[in-house]
Order: sequence, then C-alpha cells, then structure tokens
Amino acid sequence: MTRLARLNRPWLHFIALGLLLYILLGQLFPAPKRVVGPLTDARIDTLRQQWFASTGRLPSDQQMARLTAAELDRDMLFQRAIELELHLYDAVVYQRLLRNMYFLQLAEGKSDQQLYEEALDMRLHLGDEVVKRRMIQVMEQLLLGTYPPRTPSLEDVQQLFEARREELRRPVRYSIEQLYFNAEREADIDAVINRIADEGLAPSEARAMSSPFLPGYVFRYQTPGQLARHFGAAFVKNFEAAGPAAGAWLGPIESTYGKHYVFVSELEPERDATLEEVQGQLARELESEARNEALARAIERLRDDFEVRS
Repeated sequence: MTRLARLNRPWLHFIALGLLLYILLGQLFPAPKRVVGPLTDARIDTLRQQWFASTGRLPSDQQMARLTAAELDRDMLFQRAIELELHLYDAVVYQRLLRNMYFLQLAEGKSDQQLYEEALDMRLHLGDEVVKRRMIQVMEQLLLGTYPPRTPSLEDVQQLFEARREELRRPVRYSIEQLYFNAEREADIDAVINRIADEGLAPSEARAMSSPFLPGYVFRYQTPGQLARHFGAAFVKNFEAAGPAAGAWLGPIESTYGKHYVFVSELEPERDATLEEVQGQLARELESEARNEALARAIERLRDDFEVRS
C-alpha cells in the first residue's frame, strides 16, 4: 500500500478536520478571560483611609489610581494562587484555617484534618486576609522563580557607589564623656570646672560631681544625629559651635535638659565611605530593585490572562 493510499482514510480526514476546526474556533472565539475587579466602594474607601492614616493627608487622584491598581494586582495574584491550589500545600494556611475553626467553636469532636477540610468546604480561605496575604507572597515567589531577577554584578555596585558617593559620606563621629548639671546644680558648674583643671581629674573621677542623667555619661562613636537623640538638637548645635577637639574638655554646653561639661575622648572627621564599607548595603539595594522590577514584569505578563476592571 502506497503512502498516499494510507492517507486516503475517512477517519483520518475526520480527525484532521476536527483538529482544524478546534484551532479555528480557538482563534475566532477564544475562551473568556478571568475577571478581576472592579473594587467595591467600601474597599476604595478603605484604601483612602489607610493612606490618610499613614500620611496625614488624603491621596490625590493619581495616587488613588496607583493604590487601586496595586490592590487589583493583589486580587489577581490571589485568584491565580487559588486556581493553582497553592493553598492546599501551605502550612501557614492550614494553621490559619484551624485557628478560625476553633475561634468559630466548630472543633468539638473533630480531628484537625476534618476541621481543615470543613473550613475549605466553607470557603473560609477565600475571605481571610491572612490567607490572602500568604497566598500573594507564595505567588510572588513562584513568579520570581519563573522569571528570576538579574543578579547585580560588582560593576553595578561600583557604578552605584560612584553615583551616590556624596550621599554615602561618613559623618563626623564623637566619643564623649559628659557631666550633667540640672537647673538646681547650674551654680556649681564653675567650681567643678576649676577643680577638674586644678586636680587634672579624668571624666570618670569627676562624674560623682554631676547630676544624674538617664541616658548615661559615656557615648562612643556617635554621629551628630545620634547625639541629638540623647541630648536634643540644641546641644549638638552648641557643641559643634564650641569647636570640639579630641582630648579636650568643652563647655559648659547648654541643652534642653540643662548644662553639660563635655570631654571629647575621640573625634573621627567626616570622610568618604570606602566601597568595602557600603558594598553589602548597595548590593542589597540593587537586589531589591532587581526583584521589584522582575516581579513587575511577571505581573504584567500575568495580566494577559485576566480582564482587569478598574
């Protein structure tokens, strides 16, 4: 039998015609996309109130549009995770559903597995925000596994270092020991200063002549910002205006708490950071940026499978 004769079979023609029709139907009448959105008025109002609570002002129209788009993306990721049945294999979801069943007082006489299956039948996983957050996290990791982010190179780190060299400068750092004088003791300051000078007292030896100060008396390698958290901005301004120098006493320096007589034990001047000092920080920033970009691209691809209604 020739090859042409083998192909001249009615059943084979029927299969080929059916396959052709199936392909044509798929092209001409594609299956409807899954729908996400629109958000309800209540959810939009919740987004608006959350923004207000964190910023102290209502979002603009553009900000509200971004918030709404991000929330729709969350819904899409959650829906896709449920379609893939990722919730059936996650220990966090399992424990959360058990907790919900116990909270609803439906656990009496039932095993954990029975409670879990009953919770799924009740569709508790679809309305629980903790489950939703967990499924979104899992779905994001799945997307990043499918579309992995680019790993920053040492050259990338070096370029970022050069671009941000000024921002990364290391501030001046002070190591100080201080004597504190509250309002009741301010009249004693001059006498204490004279005694320290006459007897050549070390800060630790002179400390008994000061008032109690809750943050302490010894501060090592502090930036101006760190000193301000202990003493207030006025102290730092007055301290730096007095011209601190390593190995010398300074003051009295006024702060919002009272007055301070300060010994500067060490002073590290402001300087450029070295690449070695900030390489880890910059690499983490680049990795985070690459992750966010990869995730955004993956979510954009996922949107092709959905009809997102804003």
